[in-house]
Amino acid sequence: MQISIFGMGYVGAVCAACLSDYGHEVIGVDVSALKVKLINSGQSPIVEPGLGELLAKGVASGKLRATTDTEEAILGSELTMICVGTPSKRNGDLDLRYVDQVCREIGAILKNKTARHTVVVRSTVLPGTVKNVVIPALEQSSGKKAGTDFGVAVNPEFLRESTAIDDYREPPMTIIGELDAASGEGLASIYSVLPAAVFRRPIETAEMVKYTCNVWHATKVTFANEIGNIAKACGVDGREVMKLICEDDKLNLSAYYMKPGFAFGGSCLPKDLRALNYRSSQVESDNPMLAAIMRSNVAQVDRAFNLISAFGKKNIGLLGLAFKSGTDDLRESPLVDLAELLIGKGYSLKIFDRNVDHARVMGTNKDYIDSKIPHVSKLLHSTLEEVVNSSDVIVLGNKDSEFADVVAKLKPGVKLVDLVGFMSSTSTEDAQGICW
Repeated sequence: MQISIFGMGYVGAVCAACLSDYGHEVIGVDVSALKVKLINSGQSPIVEPGLGELLAKGVASGKLRATTDTEEAILGSELTMICVGTPSKRNGDLDLRYVDQVCREIGAILKNKTARHTVVVRSTVLPGTVKNVVIPALEQSSGKKAGTDFGVAVNPEFLRESTAIDDYREPPMTIIGELDAASGEGLASIYSVLPAAVFRRPIETAEMVKYTCNVWHATKVTFANEIGNIAKACGVDGREVMKLICEDDKLNLSAYYMKPGFAFGGSCLPKDLRALNYRSSQVESDNPMLAAIMRSNVAQVDRAFNLISAFGKKNIGLLGLAFKSGTDDLRESPLVDLAELLIGKGYSLKIFDRNVDHARVMGTNKDYIDSKIPHVSKLLHSTLEEVVNSSDVIVLGNKDSEFADVVAKLKPGVKLVDLVGFMSSTSTEDAQGICW
C-alpha cells in the first residue's frame, strides 16, 4: 500500500521503518526539517536498537522517504497514520492540539482529493476522541462525510522502547477500531502477514483497550512493588514470591479474574486482604494500592445499589445470595451486603438461591445464617418463579445457570440489573449491566 505517517517521533519512525520493510511505500511527515533530513539520509531521529539500519534499508530501496509537505503526503498515499504526540496537560487531561491540527491539515487536502482515503489514529487517545475531535476536524476542513467520503479507524500500538521492532513484527495482538468495515480493510490487509490475531472492533473499544493495557501494566508494576515491600519487611525475598506467583497460569496469569462485574467476596479474599494490609501497617510498609482495594470493592456494591434505585421501583427480586454460584457460602458475600443495603433503604426484597435455601435447613452455613443474617434469610423464597413473578426489578447476582433464561423471558415493564454478565447486549433503558 501507499501509506503516509504523520509524526516521525518514536511510534511514527518505527512504524515507517517496519512498514517499508514489509514492502509498503511509506511517506513520513514531520514539521521538523531536521527529522525529515535524518530519515532521508537513512538515519534514525530517535535511539532505538536496529531502527537506523531499517530506516536506511527503506530509503535505499526507495520504499521510504520523508517530507514536511502535507499535500504531497496525502496525495501520494491511500492511507494515513496519525502518530503525533498527545502529552499531558497540567490537570492530567490529554493535550490534543497536535491531533486536531494535523486532522485539519489532512482534511484540507482531502477536500480536493477524489480517491477514497482512510485516516488511522495511531496516537494514544482516550475513548471519544475520534468521535469528538478527529472526525469533526476532518469533516469541517474537508467538507466531506466520514464513513462515506473517507474512512476513519483507530489502530493502537503496543511497542515497548528498546524492543519496538520485535514488538511490531510479533505483536501480542492487533486491534483495529473501525468506523465501518471499509475503513478497516486496508489495515487488515497490512497486518495479515503478522503472526497475531486481528480483532476488528468499534472505535471506542480500540481507544479504551490501549489505555486499559497501559494502566494494567502500571498496576502490575505497583502490585509487585507493594508485595515486594511487605515481603522484605517480613524477611522474605519479594523476587522469589512474585516468581512463584507467575508460575500459576490457571488463576494468577489468566483471564479467570479479568472479567468486569460485581464485587468479590467469600471466606478468603476479603479476610486475607485485610490481614496483609494489617501486617503491612505493623512493619511500617506504606502500600496505598493494596489499601484501596477494599474501598473499591465496597464502591462496587454501592454502584449496584444505585443502578437498582435509579429505576424508582420498590419490589426487588435478588437472584443469588452466595458470593458465587455452586456454593452455599455466605461469608462476606457482597450480595448479602447489597441485600442489607436494600432492606435498610426500605425496599421490599425477595431472594432466591437454591443452595442457600437448602443450607438454611441442613447446610454447614446454618449457624451463620441463623445468627448473623436471620433478617435476610427470612426473605428467601423456595422457587425462582415466585421471586421473578412478583418483582418489578430483577437483580442477577451470581452465575447460577438457571438464571440464564430470566433475561430472555423478562416480562414487559420489568427492569433488570445484571451483575454477572448474562446480558448479551450492553445496557438499555430497561436492562442495566453493572459494567456494560
